[in-house]
Amino acid sequence: MRRGSASGRLGRGLALVCGAALLVPAPAGAQAGFTTFQFNLSNPGARSMGFGGAFVALADDATAAFANPAGLVQIIAPEVSLEGRSWSYSTPYTVGGRLSGEPSGFGLDTISGLRFGVSEQDAAGLAFLSLVYPKGRWSWAFYRHRLSNFTFAGETQGLFAIPFPPDTGFRREGDRRLATEYDIVGYGLSGAWQVADKLSVGLGAVYFEVGLSASERHFAFDSEERFFEANSYLPARNFQNVLFEIDESDWGMTAGFLWSPSARWRLGGTYREGPEVDDFRVTIRSGPSDPSVPVGTTLFAASSPLALPDTWGLGLSYRSADDRLTLGLEWDRVEYSQIVESITFATEAVVDDADELHAGAELVLLERRPVVALRAGAWLDPDHRLRLESSEATVDRAFFRRGTDEIHWSAGVGLVFRRFQIDLGVDVSDLVDTVSISTIYGL
Repeated sequence: MRRGSASGRLGRGLALVCGAALLVPAPAGAQAGFTTFQFNLSNPGARSMGFGGAFVALADDATAAFANPAGLVQIIAPEVSLEGRSWSYSTPYTVGGRLSGEPSGFGLDTISGLRFGVSEQDAAGLAFLSLVYPKGRWSWAFYRHRLSNFTFAGETQGLFAIPFPPDTGFRREGDRRLATEYDIVGYGLSGAWQVADKLSVGLGAVYFEVGLSASERHFAFDSEERFFEANSYLPARNFQNVLFEIDESDWGMTAGFLWSPSARWRLGGTYREGPEVDDFRVTIRSGPSDPSVPVGTTLFAASSPLALPDTWGLGLSYRSADDRLTLGLEWDRVEYSQIVESITFATEAVVDDADELHAGAELVLLERRPVVALRAGAWLDPDHRLRLESSEATVDRAFFRRGTDEIHWSAGVGLVFRRFQIDLGVDVSDLVDTVSISTIYGL
């Protein structure tokens, strides 16, 4: 019986993190945390969430500072907006199973395919804060927006395969403990100009702070007698540790337009530039299991640029003549491929750009005081997991697998007072459930 070779782990780690763009998220040779890129790329505000994110063509409150700066001209008096969000992540990842060959029938090695698990992690915090100040045909806004707030933790247990050479018994890959945390916060200044009665344009600058820490600790199985059993992750059996890190900042830009061909219809569009960092670092250090190498010896270290996705959006909205019903549609193009393309490490990882489709509706009960608004929506989040399509390394392909498209369902309610508005929104899907509460106050 032989323990599996450690070759290829660096390639896995690099590819995984590359995908992370951190950001998992939706989930990098830290495989789990970067497989699903859980970005919070949706528009801020509970009202937008209730619309299924179809807000680019509306953008009629303080959250327009990020959603579509051109919409800021619709605000006629200074106002502030504050939003808090909570995220519950369910991140799938490969736990163990058979990479090749037939199972032995002992312990963990009883199925012919792979075994999968789900990391259940929660996060919460301030998601958006803005101040809007209109002046004539101009309007300005300062804001802080959390684009991503993701956390992941998981363990692998027993990845078995045909050994090298194939007649020498069984092979088991080293087990791992995985942890990923990343956070992206943007601080922006947006301005809008009313070009004509029916057309406005907006432009903004954003200062991004990007933080990532993704670790992967590798352990040998406990003993020859426990070759097929669960790993105890004994410190003395730790043979390698991989760490991916980002702690950088960068500037980006946002732009948008809003056109109202009639009193009922609006067309809006946006462009948001993602940040690019110069020092995406990977370090591999030795563990205590090999007495010939001092613990903590750097076995490999490198850095690379990393570009996070740019996003293009186009939206259409309709409002009924009595102002009771509002409908919204939106298409967003998220350029996830920039992540892998920007990295200088050699990797075969692939990730697709995504075309998100958003739709939502709002019904306003005008006869009530305060005014009550009921909202519902849905949106399509296409698969954008990192995957390997050409690699001959079975263990790599077991970790980097194509995912599935996700449908998000949303709902919300708002109470509108004379100078104050409070909104609640929820967004649920198989990968992440989000709850938002936001307020807007007119100064």
